[in-house]
Amino acid sequence: MFKVNEKFVSIDGEGPTAGALSVFVRFAGCNLRCAWCDTVYAQGMEDFSEQMSAAEIAAYIKSTGINHVTLTGGEPLLQDGMIGLLSRLPDYDIHIETNGSVNIAPFRIGDNIHFILDYKLPASRMEDKMCAANFTQAGKSDAVKFVAASLSDLQRAVQVIEKYHLDERTQVYFSCVFGSLEPADVVDFMKEKKLQGVKLQLQMHKYVGVK
Repeated sequence: MFKVNEKFVSIDGEGPTAGALSVFVRFAGCNLRCAWCDTVYAQGMEDFSEQMSAAEIAAYIKSTGINHVTLTGGEPLLQDGMIGLLSRLPDYDIHIETNGSVNIAPFRIGDNIHFILDYKLPASRMEDKMCAANFTQAGKSDAVKFVAASLSDLQRAVQVIEKYHLDERTQVYFSCVFGSLEPADVVDFMKEKKLQGVKLQLQMHKYVGVK
Protein backbone atom coordinates (compact mmCIF):
# COMPACT_ATOMS: atom_id res chain seq x y z
CA MET A 1 0.00 0.00 0.00
CA PHE A 2 1.19 3.48 -0.87
CA LYS A 3 1.14 6.29 1.67
CA VAL A 4 -0.54 9.17 -0.14
CA ASN A 5 -0.32 12.64 1.34
CA GLU A 6 -2.66 14.24 -1.20
CA LYS A 7 -3.91 13.91 -4.76
CA PHE A 8 -5.37 16.57 -7.02
CA VAL A 9 -5.46 18.07 -10.50
CA SER A 10 -3.71 21.38 -11.10
CA ILE A 11 -1.12 22.96 -13.37
CA ASP A 12 2.48 21.87 -13.27
CA GLY A 13 4.21 24.77 -11.56
CA GLU A 14 7.77 23.94 -12.58
CA GLY A 15 9.83 22.12 -15.16
CA PRO A 16 9.33 21.31 -18.85
CA THR A 17 5.52 21.16 -18.64
CA ALA A 18 5.00 24.26 -16.45
CA GLY A 19 1.52 25.67 -17.00
CA ALA A 20 0.03 22.40 -18.29
CA LEU A 21 -2.63 20.43 -16.46
CA SER A 22 -1.43 17.40 -14.55
CA VAL A 23 -2.72 14.82 -12.10
CA PHE A 24 -0.65 15.07 -8.94
CA VAL A 25 -0.08 12.26 -6.48
CA ARG A 26 2.02 13.38 -3.52
CA PHE A 27 3.51 10.56 -1.46
CA ALA A 28 4.44 10.83 2.20
CA GLY A 29 7.99 10.43 3.44
CA CYS A 30 11.33 11.95 2.53
CA ASN A 31 14.86 10.86 3.39
CA LEU A 32 16.22 14.44 3.25
CA ARG A 33 15.64 17.48 5.41
CA CYS A 34 16.42 20.49 3.24
CA ALA A 35 16.82 23.76 5.09
CA TRP A 36 14.32 25.49 2.82
CA CYS A 37 11.81 22.64 2.27
CA ASP A 38 8.38 23.91 1.18
CA THR A 39 6.59 20.57 1.63
CA VAL A 40 7.37 19.93 5.30
CA TYR A 41 3.83 18.58 5.63
CA ALA A 42 4.85 15.52 3.58
CA GLN A 43 8.27 14.80 5.11
CA GLY A 44 7.34 12.00 7.51
CA MET A 45 6.19 8.53 6.54
CA GLU A 46 3.32 9.14 8.95
CA ASP A 47 2.22 12.23 6.99
CA PHE A 48 -0.36 10.49 4.84
CA SER A 49 -4.06 11.09 4.45
CA GLU A 50 -4.87 7.70 2.95
CA GLN A 51 -3.30 4.42 1.98
CA MET A 52 -3.94 3.32 -1.58
CA SER A 53 -3.03 0.31 -3.67
CA ALA A 54 -1.40 0.67 -7.09
CA ALA A 55 -4.73 -0.28 -8.68
CA GLU A 56 -6.56 2.43 -6.71
CA ILE A 57 -4.03 5.11 -7.66
CA ALA A 58 -4.21 4.08 -11.31
CA ALA A 59 -8.02 4.17 -11.18
CA TYR A 60 -7.95 7.67 -9.65
CA ILE A 61 -5.61 8.92 -12.37
CA LYS A 62 -7.84 7.42 -15.06
CA SER A 63 -10.93 9.02 -13.50
CA THR A 64 -9.52 12.55 -13.95
CA GLY A 65 -9.33 12.31 -17.73
CA ILE A 66 -5.89 13.98 -17.64
CA ASN A 67 -3.06 12.15 -19.40
CA HIS A 68 -0.12 13.89 -17.74
CA VAL A 69 0.86 12.63 -14.28
CA THR A 70 3.20 14.15 -11.69
CA LEU A 71 4.41 11.86 -8.92
CA THR A 72 5.94 13.88 -6.12
CA GLY A 73 6.49 13.97 -2.39
CA GLY A 74 8.14 13.70 -0.05
CA GLU A 75 10.31 11.41 -2.12
CA PRO A 76 8.16 9.16 -4.34
CA LEU A 77 10.96 6.70 -5.13
CA LEU A 78 11.03 5.58 -1.48
CA GLN A 79 7.58 4.03 -1.82
CA ASP A 80 7.49 0.23 -1.96
CA GLY A 81 5.88 -0.94 -5.18
CA MET A 82 6.65 2.14 -7.28
CA ILE A 83 7.79 0.08 -10.26
CA GLY A 84 4.53 -1.86 -10.12
CA LEU A 85 2.55 1.40 -10.13
CA LEU A 86 4.51 2.75 -13.08
CA SER A 87 3.88 -0.45 -15.02
CA ARG A 88 0.13 0.19 -14.70
CA LEU A 89 0.42 3.56 -16.45
CA PRO A 90 2.02 2.88 -19.84
CA ASP A 91 -0.34 5.24 -21.68
CA TYR A 92 0.35 8.27 -19.46
CA ASP A 93 3.10 10.85 -19.65
CA ILE A 94 4.68 10.60 -16.19
CA HIS A 95 6.98 13.07 -14.49
CA ILE A 96 8.63 11.87 -11.30
CA GLU A 97 9.84 14.71 -9.09
CA THR A 98 12.75 13.25 -7.14
CA ASN A 99 15.22 14.79 -4.71
CA GLY A 100 18.33 13.39 -6.41
CA SER A 101 19.36 11.01 -3.64
CA VAL A 102 17.76 7.81 -5.01
CA ASN A 103 19.17 6.09 -8.09
CA ILE A 104 16.63 6.55 -10.88
CA ALA A 105 17.90 3.69 -13.09
CA PRO A 106 15.56 0.92 -11.78
CA PHE A 107 12.50 3.12 -12.37
CA ARG A 108 13.18 3.95 -16.01
CA ILE A 109 10.94 1.21 -17.34
CA GLY A 110 9.36 3.04 -20.28
CA ASP A 111 9.79 5.98 -22.63
CA ASN A 112 6.77 7.63 -20.98
CA ILE A 113 8.64 8.12 -17.70
CA HIS A 114 10.65 11.29 -17.18
CA PHE A 115 12.59 12.46 -14.15
CA ILE A 116 12.70 15.96 -12.68
CA LEU A 117 15.86 15.67 -10.62
CA ASP A 118 16.84 18.07 -7.88
CA TYR A 119 20.50 18.72 -7.25
CA LYS A 120 20.69 19.92 -3.67
CA LEU A 121 23.02 22.90 -3.40
CA PRO A 122 25.07 23.79 -0.28
CA ALA A 123 22.42 26.01 1.34
CA SER A 124 20.07 23.02 1.47
CA ARG A 125 22.59 21.21 3.72
CA MET A 126 21.88 18.03 1.75
CA GLU A 127 24.42 18.14 -1.07
CA ASP A 128 26.36 15.17 0.33
CA LYS A 129 23.26 12.98 -0.10
CA MET A 130 23.19 13.30 -3.90
CA CYS A 131 23.42 10.13 -6.00
CA ALA A 132 26.13 11.01 -8.54
CA ALA A 133 24.97 8.34 -10.98
CA ASN A 134 21.71 10.22 -11.53
CA PHE A 135 23.48 13.15 -13.12
CA THR A 136 25.21 10.95 -15.67
CA GLN A 137 21.88 9.29 -16.58
CA ALA A 138 19.65 12.34 -17.12
CA GLY A 139 18.58 12.57 -20.75
CA LYS A 140 16.84 14.99 -23.08
CA SER A 141 13.37 14.19 -21.77
CA ASP A 142 14.45 14.62 -18.14
CA ALA A 143 15.38 17.79 -16.27
CA VAL A 144 17.78 18.81 -13.52
CA LYS A 145 16.64 21.55 -11.17
CA PHE A 146 18.88 23.69 -8.97
CA VAL A 147 17.11 25.55 -6.17
CA ALA A 148 19.44 28.33 -5.08
CA ALA A 149 19.40 30.42 -1.92
CA SER A 150 22.46 32.56 -2.74
CA LEU A 151 24.89 33.56 -5.45
CA SER A 152 27.38 31.05 -4.01
CA ASP A 153 24.75 28.35 -4.58
CA LEU A 154 24.56 29.45 -8.22
CA GLN A 155 28.34 29.29 -8.52
CA ARG A 156 28.21 25.71 -7.26
CA ALA A 157 25.43 24.89 -9.73
CA VAL A 158 27.65 26.01 -12.62
CA GLN A 159 30.40 23.68 -11.38
CA VAL A 160 27.95 20.75 -11.32
CA ILE A 161 26.59 21.61 -14.77
CA GLU A 162 30.10 21.66 -16.19
CA LYS A 163 31.18 18.48 -14.39
CA TYR A 164 28.30 16.42 -15.77
CA HIS A 165 27.82 18.37 -19.05
CA LEU A 166 24.20 18.76 -18.05
CA ASP A 167 23.41 21.59 -20.44
CA GLU A 168 24.41 19.31 -23.32
CA ARG A 169 22.46 16.25 -22.21
CA THR A 170 19.32 17.37 -20.41
CA GLN A 171 17.11 20.32 -19.53
CA VAL A 172 18.50 22.54 -16.77
CA TYR A 173 16.54 24.93 -14.56
CA PHE A 174 17.43 27.46 -11.89
CA SER A 175 14.90 28.31 -9.20
CA CYS A 176 15.05 30.61 -6.17
CA VAL A 177 14.42 29.96 -2.51
CA PHE A 178 11.60 32.41 -1.88
CA GLY A 179 12.79 35.36 0.21
CA SER A 180 16.47 34.40 -0.05
CA LEU A 181 17.37 35.15 -3.67
CA GLU A 182 15.63 37.44 -6.15
CA PRO A 183 14.83 36.14 -9.66
CA ALA A 184 16.37 39.30 -11.15
CA ASP A 185 19.68 38.42 -9.49
CA VAL A 186 19.56 34.99 -11.10
CA VAL A 187 18.98 36.59 -14.50
CA ASP A 188 22.00 38.84 -13.96
CA PHE A 189 24.08 35.80 -12.99
CA MET A 190 22.96 33.90 -16.09
CA LYS A 191 23.89 36.87 -18.28
CA GLU A 192 27.29 37.24 -16.64
CA LYS A 193 28.08 33.53 -17.07
CA LYS A 194 26.42 33.30 -20.52
CA LEU A 195 24.36 30.30 -19.40
CA GLN A 196 22.52 29.66 -22.65
CA GLY A 197 21.66 26.09 -21.71
CA VAL A 198 19.87 27.05 -18.48
CA LYS A 199 16.34 28.37 -17.91
CA LEU A 200 15.07 30.39 -14.96
CA GLN A 201 11.83 29.01 -13.59
CA LEU A 202 9.41 30.50 -11.11
CA GLN A 203 6.96 28.39 -9.13
CA MET A 204 4.01 29.27 -11.29
CA HIS A 205 1.40 27.66 -9.06
CA LYS A 206 2.39 29.95 -6.22
CA TYR A 207 2.00 33.06 -8.36
CA VAL A 208 -1.38 31.90 -9.64
CA GLY A 209 -2.43 30.97 -6.11
CA VAL A 210 -3.43 27.37 -6.70
CA LYS A 211 -2.25 24.08 -5.25
